[in-house]
Amino acid sequence: MTDGATDGAVASGILGYDVPAVEAWIDANVDGLEPPFAWSQLEGGHSNLTYKLTAADGTTSVVRRPPMGELLPKAHDMGREFTIISGLGSTDVPVAKAYGYCESPDVTGAHFYVMSYVEGKPLFESADAREHLTAEGRAHVGMSFMDVLAALHSVDPDDVGLGELGRKDDYVGRQIRTWYRSWTASAESANYDTPVVHELHDLLQERKPTQGPARVVHGDYGLHNCLFNPAGELQAVLDWEISTLGDPLADFAYALNSWTEPADEILEGSDPPTLVDGFVGRADLIERYEQQTGADLSDLAYYVSFNHWKSACIIHGVYARYMRGQKPAADVDLDLYRARIGRGIEMSAAAAETIS
Repeated sequence: MTDGATDGAVASGILGYDVPAVEAWIDANVDGLEPPFAWSQLEGGHSNLTYKLTAADGTTSVVRRPPMGELLPKAHDMGREFTIISGLGSTDVPVAKAYGYCESPDVTGAHFYVMSYVEGKPLFESADAREHLTAEGRAHVGMSFMDVLAALHSVDPDDVGLGELGRKDDYVGRQIRTWYRSWTASAESANYDTPVVHELHDLLQERKPTQGPARVVHGDYGLHNCLFNPAGELQAVLDWEISTLGDPLADFAYALNSWTEPADEILEGSDPPTLVDGFVGRADLIERYEQQTGADLSDLAYYVSFNHWKSACIIHGVYARYMRGQKPAADVDLDLYRARIGRGIEMSAAAAETIS
């Protein structure tokens, strides 16, 4: 079966799923879930197609598959996500419970997996923080956010069956090489290049710290990929598809960089949730992570600079695809993309000046 909306999916209106076939697979392969289900698309579940399933008896679960259409070979790896939440299920890292993984595309045109449904809300914008969190909850989000990241970075991947998730050595070096290639390959079509990016590349290569023991790194650990209850307790971490093994301090600095403070220069069109009154600041996150892990943060400025530089390279590559016409740009603010590239470079350079 080729990827696409099957007859079952068309009949049900559920994009990407042959509902009768998927429900039959779940009935045969997942204990405790009895179809038919009521299907409802979850917030944020529009790239990977993610639906809440509610059985007649009120039992809930979640099904998740890649987006429609042709994908890059390693993109949207549902099997990888399922492996990771299965491994972390026995740890202190809050994840959904892994129920079952279907690796055959014959059922619904793509591989998919089923997991438990976790109550909570991701925080994308300031309205999410104002409407979902109590005042006390906003003050607590940062502590819970760091406690969970510390718990993740305290797990030895070999102890939970994740030791072969990826290479363990030279995580930052490999990332620098990958995203510098992306920048140089995209510069002409993006019509965007600057000597500062190349200077930062050279500095980051030269000053790269020695990596400690490899840990599972989420790769996109932010409030948008976590579910919180109104009291600010993190209930589950989502979206593990790009996770691998690597340097935990790079993962920590990525999370730190995404934590916007009111005094920061905010790009027009950005509306981060942490601008709402009551959230703690980055200094509090640093203190909490250091307390929980005992990590040596003397090289933190390096990792902050690296992540801003990497983010600029990633956005630069996306921007280039829009400029080449490889992605539809009708409803996209390309000026904001260009501004985000420049802001990332500026932030990387500023952090680089403080590298000891």
